[in-house]
Amino acid sequence: MDFSAIDKNFAIKTELYRDDIAFFDAESEPFRIYGVKKENGIFRRMPQSVANAVSEGVSYLHELTSGGRVRFITDSPYVAIYTVQHRLSKMPHFSFIGCNAFDLYSDGKFVNSFRPPLDMTDHYEDDNDLPDPGKEHEITIHFPLYAGVIKLYIGLKEGSTLKPASDYAVEKPVVYYGSSITQGACACRPGTAYPAIIARTLSCNFSNLGFAGCAKGEPEMAEYIAGLDMSAFVYDYDHNADSPEHLKETHEAMFQTIRRAHPDLPILMLSMIYGQRNDDIEERLQVIKQTYQNAIDSGDKNVWFIDGRDLFTEELRNDAMADLCHPNDSGFLMMANAIGKVLQKMLSICTS
Repeated sequence: MDFSAIDKNFAIKTELYRDDIAFFDAESEPFRIYGVKKENGIFRRMPQSVANAVSEGVSYLHELTSGGRVRFITDSPYVAIYTVQHRLSKMPHFSFIGCNAFDLYSDGKFVNSFRPPLDMTDHYEDDNDLPDPGKEHEITIHFPLYAGVIKLYIGLKEGSTLKPASDYAVEKPVVYYGSSITQGACACRPGTAYPAIIARTLSCNFSNLGFAGCAKGEPEMAEYIAGLDMSAFVYDYDHNADSPEHLKETHEAMFQTIRRAHPDLPILMLSMIYGQRNDDIEERLQVIKQTYQNAIDSGDKNVWFIDGRDLFTEELRNDAMADLCHPNDSGFLMMANAIGKVLQKMLSICTS
């Protein structure tokens, strides 16, 4: 498709130093948006009514766009964005770009982040040149991990081609449910959160249902996830369970709710990584292992388990953490490698 065939009347005021730029709404064809959906004027990771029913925390956090992506193919020599955002995060232990920026990938390789200014209020714009100008590239733009997004416009050189991206090899999403770590804390940028790394490595779509401090295995959340069409389910909310007793009350119950709806769905359970909370880590581990063992004993052949303490190599364990609780980029890479290897086995079963 040539841009000359597309309506160019978007009223985007830009201060970018390009005189050949045309902006287009990312919600229009042929752009393909994954991981988030527009509802009541903002992008969300799940329906607002369900989030409100789960908890006040999930009601707030589901509006933060972790796992959102927009994909397309173009031969434009650059890509720009103009975005309007409604919630920003500033934390002492977490990169400002990781919280609030968009990440640009070309053919699966990182190009640069679209960097918001530190004094941003509700919108910003930025652009990045692409390698090999004049050639078509498959573009993925990752949404912010801890910010809310109202609008996203994409700027390309006038006259460039624009095509829909190809399908993922696994188009039905892997659903991740868990804590702030699942949501992406403390990746230095959106593309280095472990679900995003796995998506690029295995070419698998995903949905991120990580909720910082607020993933507690609630029945409402379990019922919502049970209703999703997914290729695999990964759950890791050990960090957010208030106690081993809370985990015992909810962990197998969530598994059973999802298993009843999806008898053959590959499901991966994880326990918490070794960090600050080590006083009851063994007791928590046994709860999760018991859920796994009960499934095995019942003849379930589509369950997997990873001990979170094994995700990081011993010699780099502390260096893999941003704050002895959340992984940094090296920690997320180790998580992606370990979880990705198991998911590869799971997805081959799912798609055969």
